[in-house]
Amino acid sequence: MPDALTAKGRATRARIVEGAAEVLREQGVAFTTLDDIRSRTGTSKSQLFHYFPDGKDELLLAVAQFEADRVLEDQQPHLGRLDSWESWHQWRDVVVERYELQGDHCPLGSLFLQVGRSGPGARAIVTELMRQWQEQLARGMRTLQENGLASPDLDVERTAAALLAGIQGGVTIMMSTGDSTHLRAALDTGIAHLRSTKGATATA
Repeated sequence: MPDALTAKGRATRARIVEGAAEVLREQGVAFTTLDDIRSRTGTSKSQLFHYFPDGKDELLLAVAQFEADRVLEDQQPHLGRLDSWESWHQWRDVVVERYELQGDHCPLGSLFLQVGRSGPGARAIVTELMRQWQEQLARGMRTLQENGLASPDLDVERTAAALLAGIQGGVTIMMSTGDSTHLRAALDTGIAHLRSTKGATATA
């Protein structure tokens, strides 16, 4: 649908999605109706169904994609320039701050509970988010290698996957306990591992 829209149509659809995301964050998925979204976005019922013919579930998937994109956008510009230890620690601080501010409410998780996490649309969104996130971490690790800051023998893909898994685990625990200790530990240990690989190679 978005590919077939005019520039004006894409802008209108994006405005609806962004407005819907605001309402869903404020009220929660379970308590938000299409009327709430229409009121916030100034959209008629016919206009809403023009852009989202399958109704609320289609709109929720679009909002889920919007929220997934925000996960990576909120980490910029640091995630895109992990070329020094300083930049890695700046990125680490941004990640911790983002999830501490989010608290125990995960908009993306709430949306997937509503539309079905195992559905093909939801699964594709999560898979693509994790792919892009891991790819950018791996790119940063390769840059460290190029700058002589990490061992050339470092298994970049595996290390990036482990760091991402640690972040997700830390976030899950934080959402259950309200304590970011495990998230901080996962990030700090991951970065410490990157730094130690250079020294380990040099002394071998």
